[in-house]
Amino acid sequence: MPSASNAPSVAQRIARFATTFDASTLEPAHRDICARTLADTYAVAFAGQGEPAVHAALRYLHGGGLLHDDGGPGRARLWGRGAWAAAETAAWFNGVAGHVLDYDDVNVAQRGHPSVVLWPALLALAQARGLDGERLHASYVVGLEVLVKLSRAFAPEHYAAGWHSTASIGVLGATAACAYLLRLDAGQIAHALGLAVAQAAGSRENVGTQAKCFQAGQAGGAAVRAALLAAAGFEAGAHAIDGPHGYLRTYADGASADAWLARLGEAPLEIERSGLDIKQYPMCYATHRAIDAMLDLRAAHDLRLQDIARVDVLGSPGAFVPLVHPRPANGLQGKFSLPYAMAAAAEDGAVRLASFTDTAVRRPQIQRFFDRVHWQEETGDIGARMAEVRLLLRDGRRLAQRVELLRGSAQRPLDEPQFVAKLDDCLHWGGAQPDGQAGLRLLRHCEALPGMRAQAWAQALDALHPVQESHQGETNP
Repeated sequence: MPSASNAPSVAQRIARFATTFDASTLEPAHRDICARTLADTYAVAFAGQGEPAVHAALRYLHGGGLLHDDGGPGRARLWGRGAWAAAETAAWFNGVAGHVLDYDDVNVAQRGHPSVVLWPALLALAQARGLDGERLHASYVVGLEVLVKLSRAFAPEHYAAGWHSTASIGVLGATAACAYLLRLDAGQIAHALGLAVAQAAGSRENVGTQAKCFQAGQAGGAAVRAALLAAAGFEAGAHAIDGPHGYLRTYADGASADAWLARLGEAPLEIERSGLDIKQYPMCYATHRAIDAMLDLRAAHDLRLQDIARVDVLGSPGAFVPLVHPRPANGLQGKFSLPYAMAAAAEDGAVRLASFTDTAVRRPQIQRFFDRVHWQEETGDIGARMAEVRLLLRDGRRLAQRVELLRGSAQRPLDEPQFVAKLDDCLHWGGAQPDGQAGLRLLRHCEALPGMRAQAWAQALDALHPVQESHQGETNP
């Protein structure tokens, strides 16, 4: 709540940060993280092109006459397709594709996925407006800074109440990012944030359904719409975030963001301080520590599924909240199932894109194994994240493995070969001949080239898969 009638509103404080952020303060390491997150987001979206939700989204766009064959004024390209659409539509579609596999990056403070909201919005807006690419990395950093500072203030309780924080908090950060990219003034940015509040939504009840990726796409599209409306003179309430009936009251039980907002732009920036976790497994992040542990046990003891009589998984408080499908019947449900994560890791020695076909989830030996998996969360406040997997083997042995630091986390990032392997696997799954290393190299250098416009960034993304076999040009599946 505002502490005094003359105190700046939350929207005004964010706007002040966004209008004064100096892109020249970004370090090469920050820009490299930006390039990696963009490559990861795009590759995961390309891998998702064959998913039913993406095809349904294309049918919707085609039926509404929303697709175009060329990139005229105000249009941006649908990733992995030969079609173009208005910026907010392209941001929506690319966000849907980027989140449908649940393989996109994570920010722990947000309890969500920031890049799948930020990058589709920023690239679509830059491409539609023909903007120079010099502010793209800085815009991403601004959006992430706002998103994470707000998340630190209230995300755990917000998420526990049922909000899908990828979308419901992400839309605010993405709007700040888009406003910075467009060079809006402080008043326009405050209005844009109020317009973002008008569109903030997303429920965890949709976890395990196609609507979850819709919510991520909707947040990016809403951010583009909010920024463009504010640029055109559309206004919103000055206290849409922190007023008596504003976002913090209705979405966050009246939490105050003051302490964290006072640290906006403070070194180290959130891109370094909290960072991004690159997912190594294409399923809900709540399973990843347990998967790491199971794979470690399997490798160390040469185990197979039939060797295991019982699995007990201990997790930190709140660790398993998103895992809503104890007996998944299809691939999408399998992404939110701890029993399936344990079964697939034990049976296959890997959890990859091919693990989430309906056929893979319905394997009889996998379905029978579900009853052997049990899990429990520790009590107390949410703190350091951990998972411990305890196995009872059929020969009577008991084994255990505890994992705190995830492979692919900001604290234990994937090395270059591991990261490129993920890119190539995603692009190959999407039907292309991949060259993740070449595309990543171009993305790392795009922003440094003078006058580099968003179209060149699109070409750099294309370089991730120089030969497109199955999706380019499809608009009416």
